[in-house]
Amino acid sequence: MKSHTEYMTFETRKRREMVHITDRVEEIVKRSGVKDGLCFVSPMHITAAVYVNDLESGLIEDIGKWLEELAPARPDYKHHQTGEDNGDAHLKSLLLHHETTLPVTNGRLDLGTWQRVFYAEFDGQRRKRVIVKILGIT
Repeated sequence: MKSHTEYMTFETRKRREMVHITDRVEEIVKRSGVKDGLCFVSPMHITAAVYVNDLESGLIEDIGKWLEELAPARPDYKHHQTGEDNGDAHLKSLLLHHETTLPVTNGRLDLGTWQRVFYAEFDGQRRKRVIVKILGIT
C-alpha cells in the first residue's frame, strides 16, 4: 500500500467562487504512481467545500443560487457575535459536503462521463489550502 499527499493552494478573486480542479487533482494522481485506490480531496478550511458535479455554467449558477436561498448572507447569525461575518459561509460548506473521495483505476481518476471536481469557496480572497491524499497499490 502506498500513500501520496500534496497540497493545492487557492486565493480566489471573489468571496464566493466555484473553481474547477479536476485537471489539477488528476495530475496529482498521476504523480502518486498509484494504479488502484482512492483519492481523498478536502479543503483545510471550514468555510469551503469540495464537491463533484457537472461542469456546466448554468448548473454552477443554479448551485450558487440554491445555496444562497438555503443559507443567505445576512447580519443576524449568532456566529457574527464573535466578530466574524461569515456565518453563511459555514452553512454553505455543510450543504455541499466538506470533502470527497474519488476512485483511482489504472492510474487515473475513475469518474463518470460528466463528473468533475470543484473547490467551492465561500469566504475567499485570502490564501486557502486543499489536501489531496491518494492511497492504493502501485
